[in-house]
Amino acid sequence: MKFVVSSSELVKNLSNISGLIGPNPLVPILENFLFELDKTSLTITASDLQTVMVADLMVDSEDTVAVAIPAKLFMDTLKSLPEQPITVNISGETFGIEIVTSNGRFKIAGENPMDFPRAPQVNRSFSIELDSHILGAAINNTLFATSTDDLRPAMTGVFIDITEENTTFVATDGHRLIRYRREDIKSATATTMILPRKALNLIKSSLPSEVVPVTTEFSSSNAFFSFGNIKLICRLIDERYPDYENVIPKNNPNKMVIERSKFLSSLKRIAIFSNKTTHQIRLKITADELTISAEDLDYSNEAVERIPCEYTGESMEIGFNAKFLAEMLSNISASNITLELSLPNRAGLIIPDAKEDNEDILMLVMPVMLNSYA
Repeated sequence: MKFVVSSSELVKNLSNISGLIGPNPLVPILENFLFELDKTSLTITASDLQTVMVADLMVDSEDTVAVAIPAKLFMDTLKSLPEQPITVNISGETFGIEIVTSNGRFKIAGENPMDFPRAPQVNRSFSIELDSHILGAAINNTLFATSTDDLRPAMTGVFIDITEENTTFVATDGHRLIRYRREDIKSATATTMILPRKALNLIKSSLPSEVVPVTTEFSSSNAFFSFGNIKLICRLIDERYPDYENVIPKNNPNKMVIERSKFLSSLKRIAIFSNKTTHQIRLKITADELTISAEDLDYSNEAVERIPCEYTGESMEIGFNAKFLAEMLSNISASNITLELSLPNRAGLIIPDAKEDNEDILMLVMPVMLNSYA
């Protein structure tokens, strides 16, 4: 049994789902792609038990067969080939695979497809359809702030709160928090869920550059995404998410408006001189000037820069982690941002001065304790 397909088309589809396949999976069969051929339709599946990705593509064939193919060996072989039509022969009895090119043959030992775990069925109790660029924006604006601490599983994912008025995406690692809200995603049925970081990373990397509709469906334990020829099913994180609204300070009388690119450039330069463990930088804010400084006492290194700003409120000196602050500013596209502050030991809010229609972004960053406050 065989099928004929373009080598580049096959590599493109395999690349979209290969991020699921790690070097040491829980079950050895998960080192494979599952190929299911039904005449001209080829379905390729990758799984890590928690998440399943499926790519569908059309091929030239009249056969029906299934086989599990070693992912790394198969991908490495295809990537080394120039663009050309290839024939893939599959033995339904021995599960042997033969790749036939214009000038060579490559034989790979496959495995029994019956050993490959079946994708979970999503009892789709709730669904929303949205454009891929909206989903991509929601992922890009939140994913970087998720925690990597597996002892706090809820914070390793993105919390989604869907209501009749809007949908809110929240990510936090305890040091910073991102609240990204879309007014063009809403549902008569309110629901909340936590989507895992790995699944969102896979969606982000496989979303096409052109705008396509994305069907998102949810059950009590799984989420289902479908766009183009890609499907992804992931298990939701079954944990209670922190009450994020309570940590957002409501009264912030001190407000600094500053050009984002100048602030970010200066911050990156000064951060070079900060302590490599704490990444601590100091912001001293007065009516029309921001002074950014850092020192590494271990090596007697220090740096300071001054940049203009517009500030209303009492003069203040506050410390932040430069790494967190720079990453948050890098994920904003607006020309200017407002930094809202109350006290040197209270969280600061970063709010872009410009935003797209139907979106609202709020970034919270916790301060670090300075030795002294001016």
